[in-house]
Amino acid sequence: MQSQWLFPISALQLTPSVLTSSYTVAKELYDRSRGVEFLFRLGSSLGLPTSATFTAATWFHRFFMRHSMQDYHRQDVAASCIFLATKTEECGRKLRDVARVCQAKITGKDVSLIHSESPEVNQLQNVILLTEEVLLEALCFDFVAPSPHAELIDLFDAYQEDSRVQDYAWSIAHDSYRTPLCVLFPPRIIASACYVLAQRAVDGPHSASLDARISASPPSASLPTPPSHKPASPDASRFAVEYYRFAEEDIAKVSDALSLLLEYYSVQDTQNAPHVLPLTMISPPTSSPRPKLYEPFSQVPQAPSQLASVPATGTSNRTPISSYGGSTPAKTPLHSAEQPEKAVREPTKKATSRLDLS
Repeated sequence: MQSQWLFPISALQLTPSVLTSSYTVAKELYDRSRGVEFLFRLGSSLGLPTSATFTAATWFHRFFMRHSMQDYHRQDVAASCIFLATKTEECGRKLRDVARVCQAKITGKDVSLIHSESPEVNQLQNVILLTEEVLLEALCFDFVAPSPHAELIDLFDAYQEDSRVQDYAWSIAHDSYRTPLCVLFPPRIIASACYVLAQRAVDGPHSASLDARISASPPSASLPTPPSHKPASPDASRFAVEYYRFAEEDIAKVSDALSLLLEYYSVQDTQNAPHVLPLTMISPPTSSPRPKLYEPFSQVPQAPSQLASVPATGTSNRTPISSYGGSTPAKTPLHSAEQPEKAVREPTKKATSRLDLS
């Protein structure tokens, strides 16, 4: 049964932001990325498990498939998603604590300098609660938000791949939340795209292309081969596709997901994110032709000021202009049930400076 939360790529051109305001698709994708980065930083500062942060990020994207970014500031929605996730994911945080951290991020101050009884914190609490009401309605009280990370763990367990591939795939899956992939494809498709892209990045420019890695059948399958008593060697480059036994329709979705990920990476500032550079040099699958959705920020039309939920004096310090990218939370797979807290705390240690949203 088709989920109500999975949309065709063409739906990105028909979102409320695009249809009811001056937002372009590129501008909305840019602000979604900034909103998720703000959300990630809130979750990290509050010490939330990454699973709760990913759930909140999924709700963020779902919300803006039904509401315009012109009407609801991305940071208000991000804070409400985080607060709701602390309740549904059983990692409760006080509303006042969420508001304090949010105010600290907005103003660029240390949270210890934000007084819990300040008017700004009190107002942010009201904003978060009011936005949460709209969020609950938009979500239809459907809080289930499956993650591609669980699928990646299955892939890692099924095939002992190079640890570099696992780290790359895990990081790409994190970055996927800065794109709307979670409302376009099921987790299995996203995980496969992350895995295939990670393999290609680690294997290098002279390895099999993305087209070969996701083709319906191995390129040599139709060639006659001499008889042999040795079993055929598994093709590691096609492991994800063969593991899930994807049909042609699924392979087309993996191709589209790869194309979107590479388009997202193509507009990153590689000087501040050198690990992204190998990804920007990978050619997208030729089977996924479509108009580009992402543009470098310098080419993204700026929308008029949003209807802010906080006083005008507070909005001037909101998320500054910057690139699409952002700091990546923990890259290490959560295989080790013995050390869950270590995996949860890792975002703070591994944060990079791709995007300054503090």
